[in-house]
Amino acid sequence: MVRDALREFLKSEGLLGHAILAAVSGGPDSLALLHALHTLTPTIAAHLNHQLRGNESDADERFVVEFCTAHEIPVHVHRCSIQLEAEKRKTNLEACAREVRYAWLAETARQAGLRVIATGHTRDDQVETILFNILRGTGLRGLRGIARSRGFSPDLRLIRPLLATTRAEVLAYLAEKGLTAREDSSNLDLTFTRNRIRHELLPLLRAQYNLGVDEALLRLSEQAAELLSSQQVRVQALLRRVERPRAGELLVLDLAALRSIEPADLRELFCLLWEREGWPRGQMGRAEWNRLVQMIQGMPPAWDFPEGVHARIRGKVLQLGRQSN
Repeated sequence: MVRDALREFLKSEGLLGHAILAAVSGGPDSLALLHALHTLTPTIAAHLNHQLRGNESDADERFVVEFCTAHEIPVHVHRCSIQLEAEKRKTNLEACAREVRYAWLAETARQAGLRVIATGHTRDDQVETILFNILRGTGLRGLRGIARSRGFSPDLRLIRPLLATTRAEVLAYLAEKGLTAREDSSNLDLTFTRNRIRHELLPLLRAQYNLGVDEALLRLSEQAAELLSSQQVRVQALLRRVERPRAGELLVLDLAALRSIEPADLRELFCLLWEREGWPRGQMGRAEWNRLVQMIQGMPPAWDFPEGVHARIRGKVLQLGRQSN
């Protein structure tokens, strides 16, 4: 089931035969992805040791390296103290780990000459993500949840080939192949909101409110994805209309043209710009996107956004760029 679903995904995306970088933690989802993927298309594994669980993290690293060696899969490994990095960035561990992980995956893919990165997110992850987004407040992007495939930066693409595959199907695949994955003990830590959603909230909703809550959330995701897709087609056309030639590394946008765009489309336009440029969006919430809308409407004339992105009004244009650290 896993391999068949993966083959169909790769065929639909035109990726069969293309080399892919697979993010591998050593857990069930990423191990199943790696094992099936390397039988279908050239694959390189990438493992980031977050150094959050001491010996357990090091054991995960050894497991991935040994698995790749046994299956003749090239592997890249990197170590980074996420605890220290989060303290330096003044952000939470989960957000920091995600940002560091994807930045390193992008760098590794480029160094290896690859253009596609795959992660092992499953249908269960999608359900948990949608519910998590609803609980903290979200828009169309959050209701859509995890994108099946998207541009990660101007030169990279991020795919989630197992997004329609359940965690139960992943475990069945590993059992069929005689594979034993690593188990991350932090997935049982109920101080993390996502773990409480997985182990407490979703079981409660299924048992006492709606046995089909997973399907209901996925239908909501599909509807949001359709609306978002239509909006993005419209916004891409608007972006082509407002964008001017760069001033060095700075993006230049026509201010008068921007002021003719509705706020909802403006926010999505900036989201697309952030994605296209590869700027981290983890700390960009609704308040930050609205700040950009306010700038276009006349105030303030300049603003520093998370991760060193600076915006300023200069004459008849808005300039955007990322300041060097």
